[in-house]
Amino acid sequence: MSVAFEMPKYDEIESVKDKVSPEEWQTRVDLAALYRLVASYGWDDLLFTHLSARVPGPEHHFLLNPFGMMFEEVTASSLVKVDKDGNKVMDSPYDINPAGFTIHSAVHMAREDAKCVMHLHTDDGVAVSSQAAGLMPITQHAMQCGDIAYHEYEGVALDHDERERIVQDLGDKQFMLLRNHGTLTVGPDVPAAFLAMYYLERACTMQVRALSGGVDINNPPQGTHEKATHQSEVLFDGSASPLVWPPMLRKLDRQDPSYRT
Repeated sequence: MSVAFEMPKYDEIESVKDKVSPEEWQTRVDLAALYRLVASYGWDDLLFTHLSARVPGPEHHFLLNPFGMMFEEVTASSLVKVDKDGNKVMDSPYDINPAGFTIHSAVHMAREDAKCVMHLHTDDGVAVSSQAAGLMPITQHAMQCGDIAYHEYEGVALDHDERERIVQDLGDKQFMLLRNHGTLTVGPDVPAAFLAMYYLERACTMQVRALSGGVDINNPPQGTHEKATHQSEVLFDGSASPLVWPPMLRKLDRQDPSYRT
């Protein structure tokens, strides 16, 4: 007789705080907060998008969401730690999303500066990724994102061979549109990746609304795209993290501080 395995409830996960380094625990708290923020902003897609963070230290380990848990349920202790081949390196009752591993492992392995990788399937992000023009420099938010990388759709990201093409298309950029699929940002830490994604998602929403207005689009004067990009470089390199991230954590603490457990 087979016995069904019952996953533990998110609030019954055993704490791993005393089993990891202080640096890893802080990364876990920040990444769990990121999952909660994505849910709070309505950016989640049931269980099927992914946010990851590199675990501090010499090992190439990173953290992903437990597959089967809503983003609003993710906690620091429930995050799954895996190696570059997707093998769990710490006991967990949860598995990871294999498509999430394909995309995130590619970026983490190729980009030492990519300590955090975000990938979303929002309505507006997917809509803009499906438009031939891609992200148009018609708003301040779009211009602040600078040059956008693009990766053509190849189906659900289960083929590890696709990793090389993702890395090649991303290059050294921080923002990517996965064609007909969604948005992706990387950052030197969790807060920087979040801020980059916030601007990219806002830019996509503004473009969708501007194009739906039924009137001609005003294109900014030549040179303003480059100027706005240069003026905004410090937004996404981690310099703004100490200013932006603490208020985000306070917002979450007022809503539900259980992400810290």
